Amino acid sequence: MNTAAARSRAYDSPKRTSAAAQTGRRILQATEDLFMEGPLADVTLSAVAARAGVTVQTVIRRFGDRASLIGACSAAAMDRVGSERNAAPPGDVPAAVDNLLQHYETTGSLALKLLAEEHSSPELGRITEGGRRLHRQWCAMVFAPFLEPLEDSPEHDRRLAQFVALCDVYTWKLLRLDAGLSRNQVAHSLLEMLEPFTRRS
Repeated sequence: MNTAAARSRAYDSPKRTSAAAQTGRRILQATEDLFMEGPLADVTLSAVAARAGVTVQTVIRRFGDRASLIGACSAAAMDRVGSERNAAPPGDVPAAVDNLLQHYETTGSLALKLLAEEHSSPELGRITEGGRRLHRQWCAMVFAPFLEPLEDSPEHDRRLAQFVALCDVYTWKLLRLDAGLSRNQVAHSLLEMLEPFTRRS
């Protein structure tokens, strides 16, 4: 075996791995960008390939068919959102609101577009359902100290539903986009609405 050639292949392997990962991220970003610009029907393999600067065959080799690509894009977005949202410490309401608004300021428009089109395809329906589960789990986690005293009470599910509604992306839309409040004003409004349910005795 040519030792120099073997060393060269070993050296090139991390480069190839890094390049492949960058290509994958570029394809996923292109998929998300195209969806934000138009309907899901416009997110075709050829359109994604052109936006990402690769061939259609590269997209297929990396992600498979169109449904698999959309699923991978959704999974990547969910992982990103989950990582960001899970940084909120349970019981710290101001920190939870700040975490929530940081998320909505960067991805709220995408969430609203997904919800507006969720009935247009099974893929979008699965994505939005996953988003609802993630949001409910987040509310259960960050408001756990206020929910635990109600654990064996019929009020528990109602209180959790109230937290889910107050922290929903549509509540953010009404305050931030429709009413034109600043981010700080939205934070203050949410804290005021949450206060009766998070008041410590």
